[in-house]
Amino acid sequence: MPTSPSDLLNAAYSDADRTIELRRQLHRHPEIGLHLPRTQAAVLEAFEELPIEVTTGSTTSSVVGVLRGARPGPTYLLRGDMDALPVHEDSGLPFASEVPGAMHACGHDTHVAMLVGAARLLARRREELAGQVVFMVQPGEEGFHGARYMLDEGLLDVVPEAPVSGAFALHISSTMTSGTINLRPGPMMAAADQWRMTLRGRGGHASEPHAAADPIPVAAEIVLALQAMVTRRVDVFDPAVVTVAHIEAGSTNNVIPDTALLEGTIRTLSAERRADVVASVQRVATHVAAAHEMELHWEHFEGYPVTRNDPGAAAQVLETAAALLGRQASVLMPAPLMGAEDFSYVLQEVPGVMAFLGACPPGLDPAAAPANHSNLVVFDEEPLPAGVALYAQMALQALGG
Repeated sequence: MPTSPSDLLNAAYSDADRTIELRRQLHRHPEIGLHLPRTQAAVLEAFEELPIEVTTGSTTSSVVGVLRGARPGPTYLLRGDMDALPVHEDSGLPFASEVPGAMHACGHDTHVAMLVGAARLLARRREELAGQVVFMVQPGEEGFHGARYMLDEGLLDVVPEAPVSGAFALHISSTMTSGTINLRPGPMMAAADQWRMTLRGRGGHASEPHAAADPIPVAAEIVLALQAMVTRRVDVFDPAVVTVAHIEAGSTNNVIPDTALLEGTIRTLSAERRADVVASVQRVATHVAAAHEMELHWEHFEGYPVTRNDPGAAAQVLETAAALLGRQASVLMPAPLMGAEDFSYVLQEVPGVMAFLGACPPGLDPAAAPANHSNLVVFDEEPLPAGVALYAQMALQALGG
């Protein structure tokens, strides 16, 4: 008989010690970027005991595992990212990072541990699978486009006779109720673009600003003009966020500098709004500078696209979460998040879903808990087996023919 949701959940909780042990091992030794040799080695060791065909990346330290079911069928992908952030950990956890200036502040250690736990559950249930499960263990999610590297290396065609036809990823969150599965159809997370502008004026003595061309007040005017541009030109039902996050100018109190640097980000939920706002930020800044007889050098860096959940797949995940964890644990999000995710590259190619696993620590209000990317963030480990079971159940449903 096929494994029931309750049996699968019980099996995941019975294996919880191994899931948590791997998570803590990875948490102590975070690595940043596209090349994570220690993390990759831990994943390869965990896969060694399983009937999984493993390949590693040639351009990154990615790992791709293929579990073949008892009968032929489609291929379903499960993703877990494994890189950390350049953050010094101050959480006080007994298994806190032992690497100065690096921390699993976004919970990718939990993603890897849950994915490996799901691989163990599915390996013991190969007879129930008609098709293949691909385990995508990805470096470089935190701004390094790791998913794109893996796609370029043929991730979706790793089983040539049955290319990947569906995909699922979980992302943990410390600011959502522990044990809940949170998602929405359509846009789930924003596209992210970065920009940098250098304003060129003319330096001089601070006592004689009329003899110089001071870029500092012009930079301040650009900041205000950009905020007015968003509120006056952007439709609230197709939103955008423009943030100036870095301003740098000058060296001392009595010198007017000749340049000012501004850097920031643009977040949008549609391709049309994305193109419009990028162009508008450049236009507004250039013309404010010109009004003060200054030049502006503009640079735009295209980031991740919109993370868009397939509506049918999203409905299936919500129903699966309800059957597995209870109706109260299945949460339809009212609005997208303006953060960005490179799983968006996968979802551009195949229908699938990214969902959030709530892991707010006990005793804390989700609205006030230190958030992902904080040096103080802590994730409740109790719901990790629930994430393991959901990963496995999604694959079992996709390949249960």
